[in-house]
Amino acid sequence: MLPLSKTNIVLTYALLVFIWSTTPLAIVWSVDDLHALWALVLRFFIALPLAIGLMLILRQHFPMSKTAWHSYLAGAFSLIGSQFFTYVATSYLSSGMIALMFGLAPIMAGLIGWLVFGQKLHYLQWLGMLIAVMGLGLICFAGEQASVNPVGIGLMLLSVLSYAASIFWVKKVNAHVAPVAQATGSIFVSTLLAICILPFIWQYLPTQLPSLKSFSALLYTVIMASLIAMFCYFKLVKNVQATTLSLTTVMTPMLAIFLGAWLNQEKLSLMVFVGALVLLLGLAVYFYRDFKASRNLERKIH
Repeated sequence: MLPLSKTNIVLTYALLVFIWSTTPLAIVWSVDDLHALWALVLRFFIALPLAIGLMLILRQHFPMSKTAWHSYLAGAFSLIGSQFFTYVATSYLSSGMIALMFGLAPIMAGLIGWLVFGQKLHYLQWLGMLIAVMGLGLICFAGEQASVNPVGIGLMLLSVLSYAASIFWVKKVNAHVAPVAQATGSIFVSTLLAICILPFIWQYLPTQLPSLKSFSALLYTVIMASLIAMFCYFKLVKNVQATTLSLTTVMTPMLAIFLGAWLNQEKLSLMVFVGALVLLLGLAVYFYRDFKASRNLERKIH
């Protein structure tokens, strides 16, 4: 297999940042004409056959061992486990705020690593967490605005917790499963869990076709956010430093906020904007030591 060119890697990175920046807005648009949880359920109903088809085209082996199914279940917590809270949060938060809250995932992962697995955190990481929490505080107390509803903030914290916990759970299971098979298995488990939601939302069954905007946004979350983003992500995992990839956490929320304001007329107060900047500064401080170590390593190699 030939190594990827620098241009190829840069374009893949840019595409991933674009997809992750636009996904929160697509989620918000997809629930315009659909109940939030129906949009979530339909997302997995559409994604599953596409994922299976992709596995067949790529001729990927799908492990069926007990350990593999354990890994699929663990991975499902980063899909339907996390997305359940995200979709419910669309009633309380703007797309920009949803993206910003998801930027806290590395910090949540760091806290889980420290509390559960005894991993040590550098003082800069603690400082970054403190700054990020201060930024979140500014956002929460920015006033009576729909875009910063505390209920939505709480739901997104649960979403991020589920996502971060899933990462540790999958690593702990340590099943030898190919990324495409892992994703397909987790989508399958998520679809089964989505079926369990149906009795609770059946009364909100869509009685007419959603608008073109809403349906297009739903397809975007399936094809772009679930499938193409997955391939971009795993392609970059193999070809760039982990710290370079983690930079997306700092880049995507700010882009998502601007896209929400531009395309969805999401109004943000000055205090919310300042809070967002403080939160992103916290993330930058949290990753600073890793960025520095990565650059020093690159200098030694070259």
